[in-house]
Order: sequence, then structure tokens, then C-alpha cells
Amino acid sequence: MGIIRKAEPRDLDAVNRLLGQVLAIHHAGRPDLFRPVGKKYTDEELLGIFDDPQTPVFVYEDDGVVLGYAFCAINHQESGSLMPLTTLYLDDLCVDETARGKHIGKSLFEHVKAFAKEMGCYNITLHAWALNPDAVAFYKAMGMDFQYYSMELVCGGTNQT
Repeated sequence: MGIIRKAEPRDLDAVNRLLGQVLAIHHAGRPDLFRPVGKKYTDEELLGIFDDPQTPVFVYEDDGVVLGYAFCAINHQESGSLMPLTTLYLDDLCVDETARGKHIGKSLFEHVKAFAKEMGCYNITLHAWALNPDAVAFYKAMGMDFQYYSMELVCGGTNQT
């Protein structure tokens, strides 16, 4: 049985490995948007995220091996037309491809949900790519529902380099 804890600098390699798995899924589904290789964050940026209390990252560790993570961001909204509230944005949740089906994702999500409640958050939000129907089904199974739809029309222009 694993544990869930806040990410630490020693988790850098494991988190980078998992981020690479997410990139591979996204590239396979939308090669027009996602590069085949690359890094979402530099190591310095990741360490800053790990250290920032407004962007907690939780890792699932089993027998010394990080098998999943959840990147979060605490957001406060208040504007002329929106009610003031605090939201926990779930930026990214990944379970190692070799450990899927073992309820690690559910454990991470439940941990994030408890953390959001502890922080007084009104809700948890996230974006799920249409290219990943398994992720959408997972989040629906966790009790989430659509808040709004983000739509696109590809116009056929060339990608910028």
C-alpha cells in the first residue's frame, strides 16, 4: 500500500518521467499541438512549483517508487460578475503506465478532494483533453461533471516554430 505526500526535490526525476508519459498520450492524440519529445517545465520551474504553497503537487509513492502525481493550483476569483470563491484547479493527474488499474488515480483524486475541502475551496476544476476519453471517464467516475465546454475550429494554417 502506498502513501501520498507533497512532492519534494528528490521526486524530480520521477515526476519528469511521468510528465513524459502524459506528453506521449497528448502527442499521440494531437500531434498538431504536442511535440513528440520535450518538457513541460524545466527542473528549476518544477522545484519552484514544488515549493510554492499555492501550487501543491502530491505524489503517490509505493515502496520508494513514485507511481503517480497530482499537480494542483489554488485560485481565487472575484470580479464584477463572478461570485468570490476559491477553487482548486487540478492541473494534471498521472499514474505510471505500468501501475494503472490499481486505484492509484482514485487515491490521488480523493487526497486532492480532501485537501481542497481542508483549504476551504468551493470546487475542484480541471481541463481534460478530448483526445483522452479515458481521462474524461475517470473524472466522471470521480463525481465530476462538465462546467463548460472549450471548443476549437482548426483553420488549416501552418504551425509556428
